[in-house]
Amino acid sequence: MRTTFASSGARSSPRADAFAEDGRIALFLDVDGTLLDLAERPDEVTVPSGLVSDVAAAEAKAGGALALVSGRVIADLDRLFSPLRLRAAGVHGAELRLEPKDEPFASAESEALPPSLWGALTDLLREFPGTFAENKRFSYAVHYRQAAGVGGVLRTRLTKLLETSSQPEIMMLEAHCAFEVKARQFDKGRAVTAFLSTPTFEGRTPIFIGDDHTDESGFAAVSARGGRGYSVGRLLRGAVDTFASPGEVRGWLAAFAASGATA
Repeated sequence: MRTTFASSGARSSPRADAFAEDGRIALFLDVDGTLLDLAERPDEVTVPSGLVSDVAAAEAKAGGALALVSGRVIADLDRLFSPLRLRAAGVHGAELRLEPKDEPFASAESEALPPSLWGALTDLLREFPGTFAENKRFSYAVHYRQAAGVGGVLRTRLTKLLETSSQPEIMMLEAHCAFEVKARQFDKGRAVTAFLSTPTFEGRTPIFIGDDHTDESGFAAVSARGGRGYSVGRLLRGAVDTFASPGEVRGWLAAFAASGATA
């Protein structure tokens, strides 16, 4: 039977020891929609009071085996979680930082998207007031949260644009009121696999928590290694359970960090 992680507030969870049964775990955490509540624009998100210290404590509890796996660039993750410098995957796995002391680097599968596609994309979005795009070099994120009702039409137009772009290795993923245009060669699952091959993560049960379709490759990667994926707000492909909201995730993370569970 599927269960939902629920609590009466964001700072507690009746399943705080839910992962302790696995002994030593590795945590892979999406950011927007998972640790942070979504905002109208990515640059408008807020980091709740206490979250940075809870993440630091959870990382220590997991013996360092905690990584942020996000669609954001790693430099943006560093800004949000300052002063922490965490193991991280950015731009859906195109960027990696396997050790906190290291500089981020492009994964072997990463390939920058062509500027011609960016030009065609921005031209298209002029037809959709309220939409905007982020150029993250390895992916282009198209946001339509402020343009209610255009999702279906925009999806169709973007699909046609990619079909005529002469770039067969480029794909589109759906997120919350957004579309991610990226190369097929990298994804969050490959990023998780890269972390699991390092000494810090080896021998641990991997747990991935994410909130949208861009996280499904991460769920698949941890499942293949005997771990579990948990989605936020709805049950996604590859996830075994759900958290009700980012607040529930933050509550669980705080309780896990403060618990006596062996990790």
